[in-house]
Amino acid sequence: MNDKAREPGRPAEEPDVPRDAAPALPELDAEELRDRWQRAVADVENLRKRCERQLEEARRSERDRVTAEWLPVVDHLELALQHAAADPRSIVAGVEAVCQQAFAVLAQLGYRRIAQVGDRFDPALHEAAQVREEPEAAPGSIVQVLRPGYDSDSGLLRPAVVSVAAKPER
Repeated sequence: MNDKAREPGRPAEEPDVPRDAAPALPELDAEELRDRWQRAVADVENLRKRCERQLEEARRSERDRVTAEWLPVVDHLELALQHAAADPRSIVAGVEAVCQQAFAVLAQLGYRRIAQVGDRFDPALHEAAQVREEPEAAPGSIVQVLRPGYDSDSGLLRPAVVSVAAKPER
């Protein structure tokens, strides 16, 4: 018997094996290991190709969805061009309606228009093209939107280009 004290309930003939030791694996010959490795490599390659196909299909589907959202806007712009010789006031009204429709499509796609006159200038959202004195405006507020910006849940798509009210000189 072993000189070491035996744990109660443990058979004497069981050898001392560390509890964290990996279980013994059956001996495999080189041919079988090579076959398993080649199969695993082929499985990974097939998975990569399938993921690429699915990603390309998702891109195509999303592109088609977005294009379908914009088609009515394009249709109305073409209609406005067909009536270009009509009364200028009706053309302006039509273009304003198409512009509102385009804003609605952007909103439906998850893009928010940023920068309104009177908003506080935020360098994370706005790009200052000019600073000018405006006695009626609060210093640091937007006094003119030169190009609106857009953001979405995924982040800033394009910063707004604005004119900002300067601090009054003393």
